[in-house]
Amino acid sequence: MKWNKYFLLTIGVIVVDQAIKLWVHFNMPMGAGGEISVVGEWFKLHYILNKGMAFGMSLGSSYGKLGLTLFRLFAMVAISILLYRLSKKNYHAGLLWCLAAILGGAIGNLIDSVFYGVFLENAPYESITPWFHGQVIDMFYFDVWEGYLPNWLPLWGGREVALWPIFNVADAAIFIGVLSLVLFQRRFLIPQNQPSRS
Repeated sequence: MKWNKYFLLTIGVIVVDQAIKLWVHFNMPMGAGGEISVVGEWFKLHYILNKGMAFGMSLGSSYGKLGLTLFRLFAMVAISILLYRLSKKNYHAGLLWCLAAILGGAIGNLIDSVFYGVFLENAPYESITPWFHGQVIDMFYFDVWEGYLPNWLPLWGGREVALWPIFNVADAAIFIGVLSLVLFQRRFLIPQNQPSRS
């Protein structure tokens, strides 16, 4: 069945993502002291834990992380069903590859959230349970610029920030999938057996 190949990409993203995360966890000290230079001072491996969402944002209450993890679980199921159904309806392969990459990234980070609090013991101290409260392992750091942002800037003002966030393979798969959907949506959202409207 032709839908299988898209789920192979999903599995590939998960395997690579988890392999790198576990290698980083077991072989690198956390923080700046354990940084490994890949391309000079520009691209480094830098082990950090992210207890929230992208860019280090988090939900406020003690149940915020649990809510985020349950949302990721729901999104994973919804994207899986959507990918299967759209492949059966012969939608553009580009759309299906994007959904497969997004699904792989969502599952990769979901694994961290569900299991790492227990098996890697990285849940925050204040967590109500280590299950579903694991922190996501991030490691890719493009050190383009780091500095202090003025207080008048919304959201990040008054803080020391890096221009490019530290991320992982799952984040990259989600970002590339979503960006491709935005850029090519007119081409991707039409089934291939139907004529395109111009």
